[in-house]
Amino acid sequence: METEANGASENAGRVMDGPTNPMVTPLLTDLYQFTMAYAYWKAGKHNDRAVFDLYFRKNPFGGEFTVFAGLEECIKLIANFKLTEEEISFIRKSLPGSCEEGFFSYLREIDCSDVEVYAISEGTVVFPKVPLLRVEGPVAVVQLLETPVLNLVNFASLVATNAARHRLVAGNSKMLLEFGLRRAQGPDGAIGASKYCYMGGFDATSNVAAGRLFGIPLRGTHSHAFVSSFMSPDEILDRSLCSSDGSSTCEDFVSLVQSWLSKIQWSKPLSGIFGETNQSELAAFMSYALAFPNNFLALVDTYDVMRSGVPNFCAVALALRDLGYKAVGIRLDSGDLAYLSSEARKIFHTIEKEFGVPGFGKMSITASNDLNEETLDALNKQGHEVDCFGIGTYLVTCYAQAALGCVFKLVEINNQPRIKLSEDVSKVSIPCKKRCYRLYGKEGYSLVDIMTGENEPCPKVGERILCRHPFNESKRAYVVPQRVEMLLKCYWHGKSDKVREELPALKDIRDHCIKQLEQMRPDHIRRLNPTPYKVSVSAKLYDFIHFLWLNEAPVGELQ
Repeated sequence: METEANGASENAGRVMDGPTNPMVTPLLTDLYQFTMAYAYWKAGKHNDRAVFDLYFRKNPFGGEFTVFAGLEECIKLIANFKLTEEEISFIRKSLPGSCEEGFFSYLREIDCSDVEVYAISEGTVVFPKVPLLRVEGPVAVVQLLETPVLNLVNFASLVATNAARHRLVAGNSKMLLEFGLRRAQGPDGAIGASKYCYMGGFDATSNVAAGRLFGIPLRGTHSHAFVSSFMSPDEILDRSLCSSDGSSTCEDFVSLVQSWLSKIQWSKPLSGIFGETNQSELAAFMSYALAFPNNFLALVDTYDVMRSGVPNFCAVALALRDLGYKAVGIRLDSGDLAYLSSEARKIFHTIEKEFGVPGFGKMSITASNDLNEETLDALNKQGHEVDCFGIGTYLVTCYAQAALGCVFKLVEINNQPRIKLSEDVSKVSIPCKKRCYRLYGKEGYSLVDIMTGENEPCPKVGERILCRHPFNESKRAYVVPQRVEMLLKCYWHGKSDKVREELPALKDIRDHCIKQLEQMRPDHIRRLNPTPYKVSVSAKLYDFIHFLWLNEAPVGELQ
């Protein structure tokens, strides 16, 4: 639903609702943003036109790519950025008593109607140093945006990247389910993880709230507690089940299941494999099948996977088939997943052949149990028969890396380029307002990202361009692009007359992310020893960076 933003100018037009999390307000910031805002105001600099770049310095998880996420929430924050009287009163109490009253009157008036935001499309594969967002506007206002925008991008991009890495290891043929709600860092961490894991390539989530908020497909069946809550089949009181087409009713589904279990146990190909199964587990499976005959998926490792769980599941699945239903499959939550999935698959194929049940051998096998990139990779190497992975803790907490490390740096003020210097070259910023492009080669893969000055001509298809490493003089290469993609687009136009990009639906962002990964050269996104992707600047921008560097760096004196 679209609403008028509180305090937004008419030029800003109609805008979207606020951020998903109501805690994302102008106060979700560091105190020093308000102390700087006061100092800017006191110095009469608060309306100086500033340009800030948001970028990161190093790809996460030891890889060579990152998925950009969090843009929609940033735009929602900017669209609704307005301090309330209660918030201003709190700021007054939090700042030194010497702050003048005029500053708080100024805070009442500020919004983002004079702010412009240029960003790379959400879900795009991105690389270090290239601006993910460029934010332009009055310096005091843009500084107030710094911390919340970093907060909204850092975790979102980290978890989307983590999800994409899991997808790459699992392969496109496997279904990936996000099961991290109970282990995530609080409600916001859980909601955000569900959204951005889906964006990064997962198929569904167990998180019902995320399903409602974002339209993410939901998946889930039952736990070990459900299985162990049953004592025997005698607890099942209503044993009748109508056939799938409604033409008949089985009055004693329990007896039908038990007859199938007996057939399985006594069948020649399976003789000696199955003995007496756990009847309380069988009761739980039958009860669940009676409740969900079209969606029967059984957790088979409560007692013993091969001696009890699998044969009990097969008996229930065959009984359901007699009534026109098709069981979904099993879930393994412990043990040797490669071995158990392979053995279960053999049993399914044997039953398909022995009892003439077409498709039974293709029954879905889901695996969970603290999975991560490493375990998926190990399963691939061992060989397995898992169709679907449920992944939680290591995925949503980004256990392998705590944070992405995005930064927000001033690159221009009042049309004057600014640079941040450091003895650590990786922390030197790239000054001035820039345009960013992605250049593609003959095979359709992206070759290099290049940053140019705002007023430099756009790289042209078929025309050779010199791409230089921003800081290493010897690293340079000519590129003849077969396709040129402009990366930074306007997502919030402020008072300008520029056309604003529409925010796409989450499903469209997910599709874009998957397509982006397909356009990357395989060696850039492989798990082990990936090839670094080239990020460059134009020759003109390279010369300007080093001119400004020498101009701003103090000259030492030897005595």
